[in-house]
Amino acid sequence: MMRPPRAWFLGGQVAIVVLVSGLPQPGVSRAADLDCLIESYVQVAISSPVEGMIERVTVDRGASVRVGQVLVELESSVEKAAVVMAKIKAEMLSPHKSNQVRLEFGERRFNRTVELYRKDLIPMKEYDEAETAKALAEVGVLEARENEQLARAELVRAEAAYALRSVRSPINGVVVERLLAPGEFAKQAPILKLAQLDPLRVEVIAPVQLWGQIAVGMPAQIMPEAPVKGSHRARVTIVDRVIDAASGTFGVRLELPNPNLRLPAGLKCTVRF
Repeated sequence: MMRPPRAWFLGGQVAIVVLVSGLPQPGVSRAADLDCLIESYVQVAISSPVEGMIERVTVDRGASVRVGQVLVELESSVEKAAVVMAKIKAEMLSPHKSNQVRLEFGERRFNRTVELYRKDLIPMKEYDEAETAKALAEVGVLEARENEQLARAELVRAEAAYALRSVRSPINGVVVERLLAPGEFAKQAPILKLAQLDPLRVEVIAPVQLWGQIAVGMPAQIMPEAPVKGSHRARVTIVDRVIDAASGTFGVRLELPNPNLRLPAGLKCTVRF
């Protein structure tokens, strides 16, 4: 904003002074444009938690993947059979029913024996045998219930072992590289490499003169190199607290939304704070 000029008479001459306001004050600077690099938000090397022969790889390089999607399947005939057996054991009803029948019979026998014993029609030995048989039948029912719980736990374990034969994606992203193919043996080596592209990370090396002027949460404009054009809004997420003494610089990281995956990772760019 410029104020109207004012005039003073100084020694017979007219001095015109223009008062200007709204200009930057001394000590207040603005961060200049800086070079930057657009990177994937995270890269993941996918491997199998168990060893085995790869039966199927469901994706290839460049394919989009989502969280939980099955990417690799190992040969799992043994684990599949173990699940079937464990399920049959968990659903078996005959042990529980047979022990329940024994308990009901033991209770009826014991009740009859008590009546006869009170009338002095049977000796103490038969009373003791009936009481013991009833107690053993109760233990049998309890044992059947415990075995049923163990069978269910065994089914859970078998299903977990079978699930480990399928490797799922931990992120939403794209396949960067496929390293192993069906028929190869998977150990701890990576099978696939994935990259998350929404959001993207922008890495900046800033001069020490800008220390204190860039803060977490500050907005910035990212301008990728050709052939990608346009300006994209990003936000500062990390400002290094340790300055590199040799180069007189510090690192800054920004988060760049990329919902339509229009921007690829690996581009050089310019950032304007």
